[in-house]
Amino acid sequence: MMSLKRAYLYLHISILLAGFTGIFGRLIELSAIPLVWYRVMLAAPMIAVFMYIQKQKIIYPLTDIWAIAKSGIVLSIHWIFFYSSIKYSNVSIAVVCFGLIGFFTTILQTLIQKAKFSFVELSLSLIAIAGIVAIFNFETTYKLGITLGIISAFLAALYTVLNKSLVEKYKPTLINLYQLTTCAVVMSFILPFQMHQASDQHLIPDTYDIFYLLLFAFFCTAVLYILFNKSLQNLSPITVTLSYNLEPVYSIILAIFIFNENSELSNQFYLGVTLILLSVFLQSLYSVRAYRKLGRHL
Repeated sequence: MMSLKRAYLYLHISILLAGFTGIFGRLIELSAIPLVWYRVMLAAPMIAVFMYIQKQKIIYPLTDIWAIAKSGIVLSIHWIFFYSSIKYSNVSIAVVCFGLIGFFTTILQTLIQKAKFSFVELSLSLIAIAGIVAIFNFETTYKLGITLGIISAFLAALYTVLNKSLVEKYKPTLINLYQLTTCAVVMSFILPFQMHQASDQHLIPDTYDIFYLLLFAFFCTAVLYILFNKSLQNLSPITVTLSYNLEPVYSIILAIFIFNENSELSNQFYLGVTLILLSVFLQSLYSVRAYRKLGRHL
């Protein structure tokens, strides 16, 4: 078992890499669907090679594969909406909508997993909704992007809820491999329809896009998942989950420095961001206290 210091290092490197996913979504000129298709077509073999080197079992019964594939379908659609949100607005708008994941997760856990409904979690999530409303009312140029981002957050919450039962049964790398493979299959079916509807869009990336796609698939998909899984083996799930609340913060900071997005956004956007981050912070405090009441340690 690795040291806690190294586990935390792996965790925060993976969070920083996750912060770059939105940046690559804007850098790469391809539209959302071809972008996701190239991402998974490149990343899935990378994960498979890693598992082969680690001598991990890859072949499982069809029933197990289907159980994982269902969440992979949700992940595919989530990525389409997330990167479409970036294309129709910007990185900051897309990632800030992720503040609604807590609200959607609270609802979906009750409906799907029959978990005990938490009015405290719902109340804290409503602060994030107030932030989204503030942004939506004043950032009129980006209403479509915000709407797509909200749908993306709902799908991300659904993916998280579905994934909860999988991580208790299968190795994380196996889940990642079959989810990415499922994404590749789904995107391969969707891509021809998208190209038919938007024939003016190119499928073949240019030199810069190829370079960014390789970095995107290797560092922000394959390496990210591997580091995430290694940290998850040595840290508690609550520590990992709460630490990932830093992802939107990293993305916004990177977008400001790389794309100068602060010039594209109003003061009301930052008011909304403040409310969303407050919601996330309060939810984190509540989760820590609830976790400790169960007699567990972070």
